[in-house]
Amino acid sequence: MSFEHAPVTKGLICTSALTSIAVGLFDVKHYFHLQLVPHISRDHQQYWRLGAHHLAFTSSTDLFIAVLLFFYVGVEVERQFGSIKYGSFALVATLISTLLEFSALLLFNRLGLNFIPGGPIALVFAVLYQYSRVIPSVYRFRVFGITLSNKSFVYLLALQLAVSTLPGSAAAAAIIGVLSGQLYRSDLIGFNAYRVSPPTIRFCSTYLQPLLGSSRPPRRTNLALPEAPAEEPVSTARTIQSGLTGTQDAFTGDQGIRTSMQSVRTSGGAVMREFVSGLTGRADRDRVGVRIPPESEVVQLTTMFPDLGRDVVVGTLQRRCVF
Repeated sequence: MSFEHAPVTKGLICTSALTSIAVGLFDVKHYFHLQLVPHISRDHQQYWRLGAHHLAFTSSTDLFIAVLLFFYVGVEVERQFGSIKYGSFALVATLISTLLEFSALLLFNRLGLNFIPGGPIALVFAVLYQYSRVIPSVYRFRVFGITLSNKSFVYLLALQLAVSTLPGSAAAAAIIGVLSGQLYRSDLIGFNAYRVSPPTIRFCSTYLQPLLGSSRPPRRTNLALPEAPAEEPVSTARTIQSGLTGTQDAFTGDQGIRTSMQSVRTSGGAVMREFVSGLTGRADRDRVGVRIPPESEVVQLTTMFPDLGRDVVVGTLQRRCVF
């Protein structure tokens, strides 16, 4: 698994990791959580804390679990949505969850909800909700009579993130994230139709995406040729012994007949191998090697598939020319 066709998820992982590490190094973790009393109600810090608490995790455990969830869940969802729709969804889900978190602090403060930890926990669970709806399970199994699937391990990992900071603060962010994902998918207010503007897309493609590096997996060749059979070693022990003892009549009598039959079998096997090599074309490949495709074929395929690089086109033609 790789980040192929998932640059937004790769950007979210890199940004969360770098900001969380920087927050820990500079010892400013106390600025990256959302707390109603006293930060919002008394100090009036709600304007910048509402956005800042999504930038960095204040716990290395939360960061590790969130990165795993983004990698195993976000990549699959982004490939289903497309990068533009997925980036728009991440922006909309973050805005919705910010409003819901602030409202939850105001409504449930008397019940003990006064603190929401830092980090995009709500966004993780919004993506997880989309994962549960658009990605089917690969296989199912039963443990003690309970039917589970391959997605159950992801849900257990998400549960660990939700209960990481009890009592209830991360769980509240998780519930808000699931609710944000549900509001986006239900399309009650038209959030599902929103897309990031083209200038923003061009800016990200030109300046931000090169910073992330290549997201393509290493190209592995699909050309598999059988190895040439190893030559049988020629035994010289009997020849040396015959030279020492002076017995050079190896081709007389029964032994001569056996030697002649062995020569016939050996030559027959060589003829059969040569015949099979001629049918399969292996002999031509061994003599000539991989043919270099002409420039006309390269230009033709490059015109048909402009997104592919020249090295990919040449490699494909070389593999095709072998057969």
